[in-house]
Amino acid sequence: MKTIADLGDLRGKHVLVRSDFNVPLDGTTITDDGRIRAALPTLKALLDGGARVIVTAHLGRPKGEPDAKYSLAPVAARLGELLGQPVALAEDVVGDSAKATVAALEDGQIALLENIRFDARETSKDDAVRGELADELVAFADAFVSDGFGVVHRKQASVYDVALKLPHAAGYLVQLEVESLRKATENPERPYVVVLGGSKVSDKLGVIANLIEKADKLLIGGGMVFTFLAAKGYEVGTSLLEADQVDTVKGYLETAAAKGVEILLPVDIVAADAFAADAAHEVVAADAIPADKMGLDIGPKSGELFREAILSAKTIAWNGPMGVFEFPAFAEGTRAVAQALVDSEGFSIVGGGDSAAAVRKLGFDEAGFGHISTGGGASLELLEGKTLPGIAVLED
Repeated sequence: MKTIADLGDLRGKHVLVRSDFNVPLDGTTITDDGRIRAALPTLKALLDGGARVIVTAHLGRPKGEPDAKYSLAPVAARLGELLGQPVALAEDVVGDSAKATVAALEDGQIALLENIRFDARETSKDDAVRGELADELVAFADAFVSDGFGVVHRKQASVYDVALKLPHAAGYLVQLEVESLRKATENPERPYVVVLGGSKVSDKLGVIANLIEKADKLLIGGGMVFTFLAAKGYEVGTSLLEADQVDTVKGYLETAAAKGVEILLPVDIVAADAFAADAAHEVVAADAIPADKMGLDIGPKSGELFREAILSAKTIAWNGPMGVFEFPAFAEGTRAVAQALVDSEGFSIVGGGDSAAAVRKLGFDEAGFGHISTGGGASLELLEGKTLPGIAVLED
């Protein structure tokens, strides 16, 4: 991939940057600014080089039209605080306000276009329709920098099509993400341990199939574990279960055994009366979950078992929490895994999305991990061995 350095002197040039500012909001308050902070190295480098920076990004899932609930105004304010300079916010994506905002930029100044997903063409499946929006974005700029890792698995106008039409490069975040994830997938130092959690096994079928060919151990937790336990014939009570995936999971267990890959499942579960922060709960054996209870976390013995496996590894990739970490009573399994990664001497990657959010919510120092990804879906697809369109288009 070309880097920012390959674009040459950018002083006085308009540079379009695709960032990922899809941050969680409580009303208009940003509750986790990790993705904004991750964009700073690229933006600061461009601004310090005298570029006129135009940032495009999305927030939430507006239905292809303006929606005040998903305005990037809170992002512009926070980004300005972090950069220590004003961030002009256009009131539209490529309309009159965007044109005027871009035209007013001087060297070393930055503007943020309004939520790119306010324009339905961004996510169109029709190449020509996406191309129209890309042309309007391209009219603003002399070069394009792709730095929104969380969207590089999407073939969208501001991610893929603009790169076809402008001199382009990967930003520092995308570079770091790809290098780190490839370190864990292409030739990992062994033993290679992968920890998978999250709610649904169906979300990770491709990843599991790929990792059975590559990892030495797979540690399974989160809501997806109950489909594995059911595949072993265990009662899972009212826990989250994808009954239509039980046979697929049985196949994975058989394949892993045949290949000598250990799939480590919890030996105990924190089972609750209901899905609630204050629900009564108890620790039970993984093969003895009461029929009227639901598992909301792995138990303490499982936390120790997973810790031992993690500490024995030279490379660890973790994607998905071990339980409902948002509820303190059911966060200990996730905490145990995170602490093991911090204590490990191996190279660790925390997949984006809920895993990264959990690390921050539970108060861990991000410096204790080898790499914390900003892209849940994108990091999963790289672990799955897929080609990501937003990366492929930069590799020319």
